[in-house]
Order: sequence, then structure tokens, then C-alpha cells
Amino acid sequence: MTLTKESFHGALPPISGVAKADMDGTREKEEALRQSVMRSGAAVPRRRAVRRLVMHSMAMFGREFCYAVEAAFVTPVLLSVGLPKNLYSLVWLISPILGFVLQPVVGSASDHCTCSWGRRRPYILGLGIIMLLGMALYLNGDVMISAFIDERDKQRTWAIVITMLGVVLFDFAADFIDGPIKAYLFDVCSHQDKEKGLHYHALFTGLGGALGYLTGAMDWGQTILGYTLASEFQVIFFFAALVFIICLTLHLCSIPEVPLRYENEETKFLLEVSEPHKYNSTEEQIKNGYLKSTCSEIKAAAKPAKCVVVSRTEEKRQMTLKSLLKTLLSMPSHYRCLCVSHLFGWMAFLSNMLFFTDFMGQVVYHGNPYAPHNSTLYLTYKTGVEMGCWGLCINAVSSSVYSYLQKVLLPYIGLKGLYFIGYLLFGLGTGLIGLFPNVYSTLALCSLFGVMSSTLYTVPFHLIAEYHREEESLKLQEGEKAGEHGRGKGIDCAALTCMVQLAQIILGVGLGLLVSVAGSTVTVISASTVALIGCCFVAFCVRYVD
Repeated sequence: MTLTKESFHGALPPISGVAKADMDGTREKEEALRQSVMRSGAAVPRRRAVRRLVMHSMAMFGREFCYAVEAAFVTPVLLSVGLPKNLYSLVWLISPILGFVLQPVVGSASDHCTCSWGRRRPYILGLGIIMLLGMALYLNGDVMISAFIDERDKQRTWAIVITMLGVVLFDFAADFIDGPIKAYLFDVCSHQDKEKGLHYHALFTGLGGALGYLTGAMDWGQTILGYTLASEFQVIFFFAALVFIICLTLHLCSIPEVPLRYENEETKFLLEVSEPHKYNSTEEQIKNGYLKSTCSEIKAAAKPAKCVVVSRTEEKRQMTLKSLLKTLLSMPSHYRCLCVSHLFGWMAFLSNMLFFTDFMGQVVYHGNPYAPHNSTLYLTYKTGVEMGCWGLCINAVSSSVYSYLQKVLLPYIGLKGLYFIGYLLFGLGTGLIGLFPNVYSTLALCSLFGVMSSTLYTVPFHLIAEYHREEESLKLQEGEKAGEHGRGKGIDCAALTCMVQLAQIILGVGLGLLVSVAGSTVTVISASTVALIGCCFVAFCVRYVD
């Protein structure tokens, strides 16, 4: 029979005074336990406080802050160490290729992780450490090599190697970390809190990017820290590392995860009362080994009757490369269409963002980056680049504002409307910028970049959550079958974020050639074209849950 609140208490023996005192101390946790037992036997996450969701979103703030710092300084750093031009494409291609190949592996591994700390947080911590290491290497590589090697030629060679390694590590980890963060949110939150959490993610992503661009725009060389440390790059590293460590710590301490336990044949989450007159919270049950997966009944110390729990069963599967590829290739069609639409979106967004400052300098301001550095043409180009940075800051702020507006618009136009509007406004905005390159109109239309950014960070993952919710509802209606195993949230989030790396690979191979032939204007026009194609795909091919 199905376990109910009454039958659960009825199965317990009389409570002694000592046991009652113990229970009084854990009443709040017990209430959470009772709410977590459903007809399916699966634990239902309770509603989370706003401060917990804000803490969870701080990882996106720190990550985007570091991203903005990289966008502002990575090119000057690479130029300062003397990186040959023929190695630029190598730097930008290694990281997305690694991410595209390994991201599903990490996503699947996190789905099966049995660490006592949880499934996602160990991977988030590891990727966060790699981000810090990469940032330390590419911002301080020249200084580090100078401290150990005296010969000038060797210094230059090793500085190039260390800086390239730092850029690759940072991009690799920063792109990777988004998947586990989203899966972590989906694991520990109810459906309503998933929606709120995604909006907070987009809000703090925009704020982090805006603060990062403003930090990069300041002249730190003339400050006390600039005089104290060896270079402006070290000052930037100090601030970026401090912000990221604080944000990552808040994120990891935001919401506890329930560890995943696997048995040899199948897992059934059940409550076993192994001590008379006492029961514990979910966390205590797990810690003390009372939450068992080896039987399908609740044993009461003083009651011979057994209450069978209808529970979700999972097969333990060995995660091999073959099984992983099979999972990806057998992806349902609606997941595949969502990934394709996400690819269109990121191709459009990145083709515009990667060359936007150059577009401002050459097309809008009519400057020349190859002119002598003391010439008017070069100084004009530099002014355009600085104005392009302000445009990117406008993009980040508008992304935060639009993430709030999404919550207002969602009940009226739904996810389909939000997805369609994001792609449409970005496509029209970039098209107008390409056709009418003017300083003020371009800066005003930069706000539409933020609409696209917020859309890409929220709506596709919202749809993933809807798909999983629909699948779980169907399982409850049809009844669980032994050996069934639902798709893991980790691998689905990883497959979605893989599209970012695939977009980078496609653009790295093809867009650079187009820019060298036709100039920076082609990036804006191509962004508009791809976004409008994606707009049609979003409208007609992506499935939306009613």
C-alpha cells in the first residue's frame, strides 16, 4: 500500500519521554522528511528561501566577473608576451574542442557520483580551482617566468607557453562549470524554485559582467595597488580571484545536496526505522545509514505489518564511453531540437560579441588597428574599442534588467514567447547596427544584446526542467517499472552547454577567414542572419510543455 502520513505514524511504537525530548529537538527536520516522501518514493525538494537562491546564484556572478576580465585583458596579455599571430586560432580552439568532447563525460559522471558531499558540488569546486589556476597563469605568467628564468629567449618562449596554458585552462573550466551549476539547481529545488533560480542566475550573470567590465576599464596602474604590485595585470588578478573565491564559497554553502547511493541491482529509497521510539531527519537517516536501498518496505520495531513504498527504481549502470555515446545519440527529438536552437543562439551571440569592439573601432569610428601607434587613425581605433567596452557593459546591465522582466512576461507569453522575442530582437538589433553604424544608435541597440544573453542563460534550461518534470509526471501516472532509468539532469545540461563549445569551434574555423576577407561588418550581419534563422527554428521546431 502507499505510505501516507497517518500510516507512517501508525507504524511507529509508543514514544517514551526521552524519545519525545529528542524528537522535539528535531521537529523541523522531521517535517521536512514527511514532506519529502511521495507516492513515487522519491525525495521532493522543499521550497528554498530567497537568500539561499541568491547564494546559489553567486557562482554565476563570480564566473561572469572573471569572464569580463578575460575579455578585457586576454588580448593585451597575449600581445605583451609576443604570441605569434598563427597561434591565436590555436588558443581559441583548444578549449572549446576539449569542452565539446569532455563536457558530456563530466555531466554523466556527476549523475553517477556517490560522494558524501553530493553529486555536483565536488565537480563545481574542482572546476573553480582550475579557473583560478588558469587566471593566475595567464595574468601572471610573464612575471612568474621572469622570477625563475634569466635568459631572455627562454623567458619569452616559456611566457608564451604558460600564458597559452592559462587561457586554455580558464576557458575550459569557465565553460564547463555552467552545466554542473544548473544540474545542482535542478537537483535541490522544487519546480517553482527552479524558475526563480534561473532568473536569479541571469540577473547575477549580468551584474557580474557589468562589474567586471567596469573593473577592467579603470586605470589601476595609477593606484596604490598598482604601485605596490608588479603590474596592472596582478591588480586585476587580485580583485578577480577575491571576488570569485567569495562567490564560489557562498555558492557551495547555499543548499545542501543529498548524496546518491547505489546498490548492486536496483535502488529503492525507503525509510527504515531501525531504532525503537525514534526516527531522524533525511540528513541524519543518510548519515547513520537508516535510509536503505536494499528492501521495499518499512520495518517497524513493534509492528509486524509492512508498508510497501511505491518508489522510483534506478539501475546502476557502468559509465563507459560506449554507453555515454549511446545516451547522447538516443537523445529524444525534442532534446535534440532544443540543442540545435541553442547552437544557433550562441553562434549568433558569439559572432557579434567576439568582434564587437573591433567593429566599433574600425567601422563605427573609422580607425585602423594596423596604423602606427602614435597616428590619428590608431588613436581613433583605440577610442572606438573603449566605446565598444562601454557597449558591452550596457549589454551586461540590460541582461540583468531583462532577467527580472522575464518573470513578469512569463505568465503572459510563456516560454515560447520569451524564446522567440530574445532571438528576434537580437537579430533585428544587430541587423540595424550593421546597416546603420552610428555611435549613439549602436550603443542604444547594445541593450538588445542583453535580451539575447538573458534568454540563452534561462529559457533553454527552463525547458530542460519542464521536460524532466513532464517525464516524472508520466512515470507516476503509468507506474514505475523495474529497471527503468530516467535521463540524468547532469548529462542533459552538459549536452546543452556543449553547444557553446560547438559554436566557438564553428566560429573559430570559419569566422576568422570571413573577417580577414570582408572586414568586421560581416560579423554583425552574420550574427543577425543566424539569429533570425534561429528565431524560425525556435518558433516551429522546439517543443514546449503546456
